[in-house]
Parts: sequence; C-alpha cells; structure tokens
Amino acid sequence: MPKTILIAMFAVATASASYADQCMDEAETQSAMNACAQQAYQASDEQLNKNFHEIRQRLGDDTATRNLLRDAERAWIAFRDAECSFAASATAGGSAYAMVYDMCLADLTQERVKNFRNYLECEEGDMSCPLPPAN
Repeated sequence: MPKTILIAMFAVATASASYADQCMDEAETQSAMNACAQQAYQASDEQLNKNFHEIRQRLGDDTATRNLLRDAERAWIAFRDAECSFAASATAGGSAYAMVYDMCLADLTQERVKNFRNYLECEEGDMSCPLPPAN
C-alpha cells in the first residue's frame, strides 16, 4: 500500500496525529512509520498521565472518588486496548500492524485527555463534575 494512502487513512485531528503526520511525511520505510506512530502514542500517554495525576491531586483525601477514578481508568485502558486490537485486526501479521495499532492508541488516548481536561476545567456548581473546584 502506498505511503500516502496509509497516511491519509490514519490521520486524525489531534496534536499527536499532526505530529505523526509530519513524522510520517518524512518516513521512508514502514519501520520509520511505525516509530512515528509509537512516538505519537507516547506523547498522548504522557499527557494522559499528567492529567490523571492532576485529577488525583484535586481529589485530595477523597479515597472513595479516587478509587472510582482508578477503576474507571482501568476499565478505559482495557476498552482502549481491545478496541485498538479490533481496529488493527485487518493488518494482523503485517508490517503495518504496529502503526495502525499505535495510531489507534494515540487517537483514543487523545479523546481521554480531552475528557480529563473537561473535568479539570469544569465550572463550580457543575453537577456533572466529579472534581472539587480548583484553588
């Protein structure tokens, strides 16, 4: 499959995907494209972990809500991994599998980052916000 078709198939409207697109524009081998996708996922995962820790800090000593966050995150990770396995299944056994899988991870992780940012930025009085107001 030509490189330009692969890039078009996996472009998503996120910062990590933009980086991956730029990286893939310069990649000349499948191995290099796989590395670009891995880097995009790693960048998304770093953002996610930063936001997760911010949320935990905001929850302070609220053990019950911290446990709910932990359980939700574990369930989300299981979903993300299963979803990306399914999404990449058409390329299973092929050299593009890692790229397809990692781009899926990056995309879903960016969606979770947006969810976390919404929690961190919700306004006081928002009944759908599980976090206390920022100080």
